[in-house]
Amino acid sequence: MTVADQSLPMLGASNFRPKRPVTMARQRRALTVYAVLFLTGLAPLLLQSQPWLQAAGLGLWMPGGGFLVDGGWYAALFPLTLILFLFSLVAWFWAGVVIAPPSVWGGSAVLAAVLARHAAGPVPHGVVALALVATVGFFYHRNAQRKVSDAQQRAARTQFLPKSIAEVRERSSSTPDASARELSTESLAAMRYLWDRALQPVEQFGGFDVVEQFQPSALRYQINHMGFVLGIAQGSYLPNFHGYHMDAQNNLIQKYLLRKVWGYWVYESCWGHLEFSNFDPAARDNIMLTGWFGMHVGQYMLNSGDRRYTKDGSLSFRLNDRTTYKHDFHTIINSVVENYEHYESQFCLYPCEPNWIYPICNHYGMTSLAVHDRLFGTNYVGRFLPTWLEKLDTEFTDDKGSIIGLRSKHLGVEVPFPVGEAGYSHFENCFAPERAQRLWAIARKEIEPLLTTGRDGLPRLKFPGKGFDVGNYSTGHVAAYAGVLAAAREFGDDDLAAAAQRGLDEDCSPDMTGGVRRYLTGSNLANTAAALGSIIRTGDYRRSFVEGPSERTLAGPLLAEARYPDVLVGRAYSDGDDLQLVLYPGNSEGRHTLGLSRLKPGQRYMVTGGEATEFVATGSGTATLDVMLRGRTAISVSPAS
Repeated sequence: MTVADQSLPMLGASNFRPKRPVTMARQRRALTVYAVLFLTGLAPLLLQSQPWLQAAGLGLWMPGGGFLVDGGWYAALFPLTLILFLFSLVAWFWAGVVIAPPSVWGGSAVLAAVLARHAAGPVPHGVVALALVATVGFFYHRNAQRKVSDAQQRAARTQFLPKSIAEVRERSSSTPDASARELSTESLAAMRYLWDRALQPVEQFGGFDVVEQFQPSALRYQINHMGFVLGIAQGSYLPNFHGYHMDAQNNLIQKYLLRKVWGYWVYESCWGHLEFSNFDPAARDNIMLTGWFGMHVGQYMLNSGDRRYTKDGSLSFRLNDRTTYKHDFHTIINSVVENYEHYESQFCLYPCEPNWIYPICNHYGMTSLAVHDRLFGTNYVGRFLPTWLEKLDTEFTDDKGSIIGLRSKHLGVEVPFPVGEAGYSHFENCFAPERAQRLWAIARKEIEPLLTTGRDGLPRLKFPGKGFDVGNYSTGHVAAYAGVLAAAREFGDDDLAAAAQRGLDEDCSPDMTGGVRRYLTGSNLANTAAALGSIIRTGDYRRSFVEGPSERTLAGPLLAEARYPDVLVGRAYSDGDDLQLVLYPGNSEGRHTLGLSRLKPGQRYMVTGGEATEFVATGSGTATLDVMLRGRTAISVSPAS
């Protein structure tokens, strides 16, 4: 058993209970602070102090409580303040506005003190006390119900898990043959959805969802996930094609550097960290940028062989004409490392927005370290992963063995956020594969009750209700089906993947316009996930971050130029000397010219499938090749003996 998998037996243990020492310490600290506020608020009543002190004190018990002191119309401000306080909590969660809840709470206490004219008496305090008891009772009852539910689910998991893990290990043991892979016509149609968006000018965002820049619909998440799909396609199918595929990847990286994409951090720095001068997005916290972007850029470099983003200032964030935060791939990863060092003795996992720690974002962070280790021989995963996993299991795992959504760094409280075992599984496959298999072994069994019979009489998934698309906050199940599809493919669970694909096709309004495949009921983020599901096969996600193409492949000849969308490249692979291509016409059949590079200067090459049967490479190792595309066209270029 590897270091990464030392905690595997935890879920199966009958006495499994996460201890959560850091969480409990933060919660005790929060309760202590509240106890001080409560006693401070009680003192003016006991001492029969002036009305304004009694109002201010009661306002410390609960937001708006002080307005009950004078009664009358002022009492209506109590429920209104509570509503406003709820909105402040949403702002705190939504955009890291740490100052919002204390501002509403403290501000209402001050205003109540200003308005107070009469002594409080016991009635207002009794009303607020009852409200407190009701609030505490509600959460206590909800937590008790959850404990019962978690215990039942944990017991069910211990029954099915050993067999399910064995099945997952068997199915995920196979590896696709890199020398024989090509994108199908359906996969190319899905790739065109991404190419169309990524190849537009960097400043344009046609086809993206532009809603807000703080939560899941933000542009940065769309950009990163589009990049992940293109990176997997590069390594698995197109390692020897640069051209428009590489242009698309670089365009996405450049889009990410626009202030429109990363400027949310300016606001979160102000209202979350009270930082009003340094808005460097790759400094403190913000793993939702550094972890995600580090994954994206590292994956691109690993699968393309391009190292341009290691140069100083190659990933710079321009604030205005006077200020630019200069970064490169190494400094982005160093930010992840420094934050893990800073938080190592606490939660180890560190925040996205100020205060909020999302385990899912930290999975991106750990994967970014894994790809850096692969590229540059560092040992960041080996250094941080043991503590990281220990904290994940003890601080961020619930009683049934599932990873929680997020936790407050300051208060230790947990907030639900939908991810699930399937959502985490392919990330952990990059740095803790046995744990990843356990996650998928749980997910696949708990998804099984959703299987039904499709229109063609074959098994399909059927998600209930209208669903919710976090990519644009509309209804729809595209992301849910696509998430299962991609995870199932990653672990070789092809039957379940096929059932998820049938669910997509039957429920989500597939559309094929102009040779581009998309789902009309899905956001850009959801359609990107569907494109991933279309191209991914067993282990592709892991390989794209921790292996990449072989050195021989990355040193071989390239298809350097092809016109998009006239020429669709379904395969571009080299074993070091030759170049094997599979091409399709994009718009119509006809003759097209390809540009080749990284050939041996002056070498004569033989061609099958092209207009010419041979050519001689130029002194710079380039050549042009005319081809006639009629449906699937296979072309082979190899050195003449």
